[in-house]
Amino acid sequence: MIQVIEKPDATVCQQIAAWLADQPADSAACGEHDPRWLTVLQQALGHRPVVLLARESEHSEMTGYLPLAMVSTRLFGRFLVSLPYLNRAGIVTSDANVASELIQAAVELAEKEDVQYLELRHSEPVAHDSLGFSRDEKVRMVLQLPESEEALFKDVGPKVRNLIRKGDKHELSIRWGGARDGDVLDAFYDVFAINMRDLGTPVYSRRLFATIVEQFDGEAELCAVDYQNQPIAGALLVHDDVHKMTQVPSASSLRDFNHTSANMWMYHHLLLRAMARGSEHFDFGRSSEGSGTYRFKKQWGALPQPTVWQYHVRRGDVGAMRPDSPKNQRRVAMWQKLPVWLTRLVGPRIVRGIP
Repeated sequence: MIQVIEKPDATVCQQIAAWLADQPADSAACGEHDPRWLTVLQQALGHRPVVLLARESEHSEMTGYLPLAMVSTRLFGRFLVSLPYLNRAGIVTSDANVASELIQAAVELAEKEDVQYLELRHSEPVAHDSLGFSRDEKVRMVLQLPESEEALFKDVGPKVRNLIRKGDKHELSIRWGGARDGDVLDAFYDVFAINMRDLGTPVYSRRLFATIVEQFDGEAELCAVDYQNQPIAGALLVHDDVHKMTQVPSASSLRDFNHTSANMWMYHHLLLRAMARGSEHFDFGRSSEGSGTYRFKKQWGALPQPTVWQYHVRRGDVGAMRPDSPKNQRRVAMWQKLPVWLTRLVGPRIVRGIP
């Protein structure tokens, strides 16, 4: 049986977290499935969380889990996504029949809620007749971390080593902060907002990052890289101690300071931070194969891991929201000309509706 829980409370979330911690590797469980992400999405982006739980009977042990978020705005419409902002928060189960039942329940929920489409973000495709469209052009870039700083420095090669040394010569410094470090959050967000404007992308709210480090207190942290007392780069790290994985969901640097090699210098310190935490792998995030970000991540030794986003489309075009779609290119160019203060005001209201 499949339980549809539209208002998961603390007790349900605790049960899910405990169950996830015991799941084998073939279940696809990962840090993005942590139910605290549902709280983040609800509090910071206004998405309505829904969880699907598979059980043999009402009070028996869970056999499968699918977290979902209802993304709904007047500007873009309604979507059911697992999960916004994250790369692979799809179905968790080791049983193919349970996976099929969870998908069917999600499809029925999509019909009930009259969404444009259901989007399931998986590492590997899950077979189901209702999932008639998929996107797999992007891959996660994952680095197996070495055992020492010396080994990391040796593995990256001479080009990367020289760029790291260049950052040292410019006397860059790094600050780390968590839920109670507003100065670091402000510095990170100032850089992030400028970078998103330069990319032509609506910026997430400051509240999103504040909520992440609050919900994942001790497991998520922000950093800011300073040059001559000015923040010029920043990143968010989330440490998954259960799966020994650290990921960087968001990172930015200012183009005007490329000569300092701040971005390379920062990523070197992000990797060292993950190693000090005890992580065995570092997830750089998704990139299109052959793109500039793909090459950037590859030079650290990261290798591609598949991501397959699968869809049950009821109406509309899945690609309509993508910035590289032809009709969005002019919007990107216009956004790049806006003052940063305006993008910080308007951007969060727009981006929360983009699945």
